[in-house]
Amino acid sequence: MSTAGQQVRFVLDGKVVTVDNAAPTTTLLQYLRDTLGQCGTKEGCAEGDCGACTTVVGELRGAHIEYRAINSCIRFLPTLDGKEVVTVECLQAAGGALHPVQQAMVDCHGSQCGFCTPGFVMSLFGLYLEQFRPSRAEVVDALSGNLCRCTGYRPIIDAALRTDDYPLPAKWSREDAQSEERHALLRSIQRESSLQLSGSTPSFHAPRTLDELAELYEKEPQSLLLAGGTDVGLWVTKLLRSLPPIIYLGEVAELGNVAEVDGQLEIGAAVTLADAYAAIVAHYPMLDEIGNRFASVPIRNSGTLCGNLANGSPIGDSMPILIALGATVELRRGPATRSLPLEELYLGYQKKAFLAGEFLVSVKIPLPRPGRLVASYKISKRFDQDISAVCSACAFDVADGRIVSARIAFGGMAAIPQRARHAETALSGKPWTLDSFDAAVAALAKDYQPLSDMRASASYRAQVAGNLLKRFYLEHGATPPALRVYDQSLAAAV
Repeated sequence: MSTAGQQVRFVLDGKVVTVDNAAPTTTLLQYLRDTLGQCGTKEGCAEGDCGACTTVVGELRGAHIEYRAINSCIRFLPTLDGKEVVTVECLQAAGGALHPVQQAMVDCHGSQCGFCTPGFVMSLFGLYLEQFRPSRAEVVDALSGNLCRCTGYRPIIDAALRTDDYPLPAKWSREDAQSEERHALLRSIQRESSLQLSGSTPSFHAPRTLDELAELYEKEPQSLLLAGGTDVGLWVTKLLRSLPPIIYLGEVAELGNVAEVDGQLEIGAAVTLADAYAAIVAHYPMLDEIGNRFASVPIRNSGTLCGNLANGSPIGDSMPILIALGATVELRRGPATRSLPLEELYLGYQKKAFLAGEFLVSVKIPLPRPGRLVASYKISKRFDQDISAVCSACAFDVADGRIVSARIAFGGMAAIPQRARHAETALSGKPWTLDSFDAAVAALAKDYQPLSDMRASASYRAQVAGNLLKRFYLEHGATPPALRVYDQSLAAAV
């Protein structure tokens, strides 16, 4: 596979699989079915939407193995180097005994035609390893990336709620998943140096340090930077593109960090959407819904927040709220670094301010402060796993009954995620009243000239954008908590 003689290795069903002569753009799904003959994992959409291809991937995280459901149809094989892959075939114990997740699906009649069933089983298996006796809401969230066209979801949800009623399985209990044998097997295939598949087409390089990444990309700026691959995978499976040399970010340790530094939450470029939103919601709990509605669980487990920012889709759900919060991005080219407000990264439709050989290292998000009101709203045809027609975000600083500053951003309203500066001006310094917001809604007409497309008409978008701005006011009340004044001495006495 490589002139350097390196091979991709991963663990499957207790054994190390060594990959020979597979192109780096081979997906895990293709390799499982075509090379290994494991056909329980299905191809439905080949774009990460239907969940028929769901598998679970385990990765060493210190003394713990972290298991997460992913879409194997858009996950390139070399990104699984050093990891464990669990398929539906792996779950059965000796003698054909079913795993509790599988047995519950049988007992609750959770399968009809059966095509989607392995994907449902693997999503529920991922939840089984993570959560004892999950709530119905947790089950529904775990299944957000799985589509069923004939059984219906009620029996599948019933099965998920019953899995912990069964005896512990001989294979793939929670304890077995963290056994020393599994840890030892994974440790045995960890690399000390970077993975290089230089004899393949395209070439694939997975640097292990930030300096190595910067040097490599500066020398080869025509390369494709690959993070979660939830967009890039579709370029291959749906658009049939030939890719340039690939530089994979997932092995750069520095890019996997989440930290609080100088009043900001810093999230590295290799941090998954799942982990990034968990960190954001820990500080901004009102953003929980927007995080849970960002694609599906398997997509959030592979895709990265910074990848979404670098992609710069005009309807990306992460950009409006981060722009409203005043986030900045750290960029690097060779040894040189610079900081840029996120909103200045986007120059026009699919045009970004990156220099040749420059990449996004991290995003820095200001932490909450007293008197700040924050919200983000998503409008789409489906609640789960749908692209927004409009996504809005507001971050207001308020004091003494007045709006000190207002930052408002929208996705889906222009060629790029963009601030509503006329509406902001209409609100800044004004009293917190419905009249002030009515004036801001009128000003929105100067900020955007939305297009009509399959998701919404221009007139619908314009009306919804104004309604969402008024919703922000109504949700926080005529006198929101940040504006309420009370007697400090009385409060102290109480």
